[in-house]
Amino acid sequence: MVNSVVKIFTALAVSFTLGVLITPLVTNFLYKHKMWKTRARNEALGGGETPLFNALHKDREVNTPRMGGIIIWTSVLLTVLFVWTIAQIFPSATTLKLNFLSREQAWLPLFTLVIASLIGLLDDYLQVRGGGSYIAGGLSLAKRVGLVLIIGLAGALWFYTKLGISTVGIPFVGNFELGILFIPFFMIVMLAVFSGGVIDGIDGLSGGVMAAIFSAYAGIAFSQSQIDLAALSAAIVGGILAFLWFNIPPARFYMGETGILGLTVSLSVIAFLTKEVLVLPIIAFPLFLASGSDIIQLLSKKLRGKKVFLIAPIHHHFEALGWPPYKVTMRFWILSIIFATVGMVISIMGSYAIWPKVL
Repeated sequence: MVNSVVKIFTALAVSFTLGVLITPLVTNFLYKHKMWKTRARNEALGGGETPLFNALHKDREVNTPRMGGIIIWTSVLLTVLFVWTIAQIFPSATTLKLNFLSREQAWLPLFTLVIASLIGLLDDYLQVRGGGSYIAGGLSLAKRVGLVLIIGLAGALWFYTKLGISTVGIPFVGNFELGILFIPFFMIVMLAVFSGGVIDGIDGLSGGVMAAIFSAYAGIAFSQSQIDLAALSAAIVGGILAFLWFNIPPARFYMGETGILGLTVSLSVIAFLTKEVLVLPIIAFPLFLASGSDIIQLLSKKLRGKKVFLIAPIHHHFEALGWPPYKVTMRFWILSIIFATVGMVISIMGSYAIWPKVL
C-alpha cells in the first residue's frame, strides 16, 4: 500500500517538476515564432458571425500562442522515460517499484495520449499558419471527428481482440457484457468525450477541469489495484498542473488541440481500462455540459431560428452575462471537483458492494 502511494505521488511530482522546467523553453519558442492566430474566430460552428465572442476574446486570440498542451503530454512522456531509465540503469527494489511503464496498464493510454496530441499539434499548426477563423486554418471538424473515430476503432479492437475486454461496469450491479457492440460503444464514448474539448475557451478553465477528472480516475484505478494506471493518471495530473501554473489568468498560452485532443482520447481509454465508463458523465460532467450546450444551441438555431444561450458553449454564455472570466473558471473548477468526487465515490462504493473481499 505504501509503495503504491509513493509511486503514484512520485509520478505526479516528477511530471509537475519537469513540466515547470520545460515551460520556459516552450514559451520562448511559441512567442519567438508567433504561434497564435492571425484572425480571431469569426464564424460559429453552425454558421453565422460571432460578434459577442469577438467582443470578449478578439484581442486575446490574436496575441496568445496556442500549442501550450505540449507541456502536458511532453512532461508525462518525459516522466515515464525518466523513471523507466532510472530503473534500467540503477535497478533496485525502489527504482523498479517506481517504474509504471507496464504493458497491461500504461502502454495503451500513453500511446493514445502521444498520438492524439501529435494530431492535435498538427491541427494547431495549421490554425496558426493557415488563418484564424474557426472553420478554416486547421483540420476541418469532419476530419477531426474522422481521426477520433479511427483512433477509437483502433483502441476498441485492441481492447476486444488483444485484451479480451468486452464489458463495462455498472456500479452496484456488476459487469455488463456488450459483445461485439463494445466496439461501436467505445468509439461513440471517445467521440462524446472529445466533443467536450470545447471547454478549452477561458484562461485556466480546461486545465482545472481536466486535473479534477484525471485525479478521480487515478483514485479509481488505485482502488482497483491498477497502480501503474493510477500512476500514469497522476503523471497526467502533474503535467496539467504544470500547464495550469502558467495558464492562470492572464494565460501565457492556450492548451490548443495538442492538449485537449490528447487528454480527451486518453481519458476515454483510461475509463475503459478501469471499466468505469458509465460514471464518466458524472466525473467529467463539465465536459458534457459544454458539448451539450453546443448541441442545444445548434439544434435550436436550426429548428427554432433562435438561440438558447447568448454564446455557446455555456461558459461563454456566463461571460456574456457579465461574469468575469476568473469567476466562470473558479466556479467550473468547484463543480469539477464536486462531480469528480461524487463519481469516484459511486464507482468505488459500487465496486465495494459487489466485491468487498477484493477491496
